[in-house]
Amino acid sequence: MPDIERAMREIMRGAEELIPEDELRKKLSSGRTLNIKLGMDPTAPDIHLGHTVILNKLRAFQELGHHVVLIIGDFTAAVGDPSGKNATRPQLPREKILENAKTYSDQAFKILDPGKTEIRHNSEWLGKLGAEGVIRLASQLTVARMLERDDFTKRYQGGQPIAIHEFLYPLFQGYDSIAIKSDLELGGTDQKFNLLMGRELQRNAGLEPQCVLTMPLLVGLDGVKKMSKSAGNYIGVDEPPREMFGKIMSLSDELMWQYFDLLSARPVDEIKSMREDCAGGAMNPRDAKIALGKELVERYHGAQAAAEAADGFLSQFQKGALPEDMPEMSLPASPLPGLLKAAGLCPSTSEAMRMIKANAVRIDGQVVADTKAPALPGTHVYQVGKRRFARITVE
Repeated sequence: MPDIERAMREIMRGAEELIPEDELRKKLSSGRTLNIKLGMDPTAPDIHLGHTVILNKLRAFQELGHHVVLIIGDFTAAVGDPSGKNATRPQLPREKILENAKTYSDQAFKILDPGKTEIRHNSEWLGKLGAEGVIRLASQLTVARMLERDDFTKRYQGGQPIAIHEFLYPLFQGYDSIAIKSDLELGGTDQKFNLLMGRELQRNAGLEPQCVLTMPLLVGLDGVKKMSKSAGNYIGVDEPPREMFGKIMSLSDELMWQYFDLLSARPVDEIKSMREDCAGGAMNPRDAKIALGKELVERYHGAQAAAEAADGFLSQFQKGALPEDMPEMSLPASPLPGLLKAAGLCPSTSEAMRMIKANAVRIDGQVVADTKAPALPGTHVYQVGKRRFARITVE
């Protein structure tokens, strides 16, 4: 086992908060293999780069010699995590949860060492609690304690409804820590209440309480909200290499550094030097972004795919070339926003109209600024933003 100080430096890299530090040092000093816990609810089929912030930290614990328990929340997903939400989550049907869960372990193993990872489903123990078990669990917490939680407090004070089952979520997550005898649990900063619940319930059960390590939330491509599927501002780990690279190149120069800090495996000093060079004019931020894009695409798709994605991007956007793998289709005549939606270039007509108003839509390279413009008859190349192209024949 590496010395404690070196281990602590690696553990705290990019982390937000460790609770409590002295207890983790004591656990590390014992020399035993620790159980490191992460729970993930399969509310969507894909893992995105926001998820990998914590997965990368789990990998760091594996490299320090510890055992990772990845809990697929097939039971808790049906409840819905209220963390950071201003309304009750819609409940997912069991069939959808199981369908989503199928992809989670495969995608997680793009980062984690399978030989040092234990995959568990929390329905194994939560499904056996029964009504009596849930009542006993719920008896350990008061409503006042639940309302200490910031998002619940805001909803209560704002007159927003809070469903009773939402109070159960942190209790179920805490019970997961009892079931696997967790030594440390990881989560985003918005998970702090749930993570601390694990400590409390373990202590009540006579177990050594887990430590808690929170990680910052990765901001999505919009530069405002945390990365999520629902916000549409995500980069999926299974996305095609060119799409992934193009999305990374679309990051603002300022946001790029958060991605370096939370996602890059480069030494901290190297990232600091690159940032100083960009600020001082010795390095073009575009070149730093290319380096980041190549590193991340290589991680999930290999070195050759990363090089091809970078070459394709430079050819397309610096030399004006069109992508060779552009989709082609025939569509009936319609107003331009509807055509862009039908072609899959925009998720909705309202988004298409927003992109048109932002001068982000081109036909054969010419900007179209009129939201009421008709689609042109015949075959033309339609472009939305920097990365989305289609050759459309309007019938």
